[in-house]
Amino acid sequence: MKIALMDSGIGLLAAAAAVRRLRPDADLVLSSDPDGMPWGPRTTEDLTARALAVAEAAAAHRPDALIVACNTASVHALPALRARLEPGIPVIGTVPAIKPAAAGGGPVAIWATPATTGSPYQRGLIEQFASDVAVTEVPCPGLADAVQYADEKAIDETIAAAAALTPPDVRAVVLGCTHYELVAERIRAAVQQPQLPPLVLHGSAGAVAAQALRRTGERPGAAPAAVADTDAAAPGLTVLLSGRAEQLPREALAYAEGRMLAAVSPAL
Repeated sequence: MKIALMDSGIGLLAAAAAVRRLRPDADLVLSSDPDGMPWGPRTTEDLTARALAVAEAAAAHRPDALIVACNTASVHALPALRARLEPGIPVIGTVPAIKPAAAGGGPVAIWATPATTGSPYQRGLIEQFASDVAVTEVPCPGLADAVQYADEKAIDETIAAAAALTPPDVRAVVLGCTHYELVAERIRAAVQQPQLPPLVLHGSAGAVAAQALRRTGERPGAAPAAVADTDAAAPGLTVLLSGRAEQLPREALAYAEGRMLAAVSPAL
């Protein structure tokens, strides 16, 4: 099995690690666009063109499914990506986990990029799934960039700024950008109030990984016995940076997900 993931940057690491945990035998193709990021400030037309280029670079490796591991690309480019690649390659988008967060009761905070915060897309999800709970939309300017470049000082500062905008009584935080999942525990530490029950964080990585496997007709779980019981080669990891075959970026190794992928998947 081969699963491809695309994003503007290293936000795809969380979903890639989730795929690897569900199917340790799966080959992975990670296609990102460091030459064109960030995608958020781009026009819809420009973003869609870059997303299509990144997706087609991944599609050339003939994956069984493609995960759009980027909230911004899912909002603006998913129809174009599906029109270009399906039905040959199932395309799975990323949606903020507002529905499960609201199901657990409020108050809920949604951390997202400034472009997504207050957008008709996010407001529509809130109206559809969280109309009966208290929801606070929290813009996180600079956090995705800080995570992308593994800038520890900027990560601390941007998380602290977003935490200051988050009501102290929130029960759950939706991580509305895939980059944020790489620093989830730092977000938890910044928002958790000592007198309240443990804060629940809702990311999308596990859900999109499981959906990708379902779309391929495979069952999430351990590697098939025929693979697990042999000395077959370790699953592959192909890294594409704006279409170029490269190694995992140095910044990816700052995160547990990147180190896990590098440790068990030799680059091709």
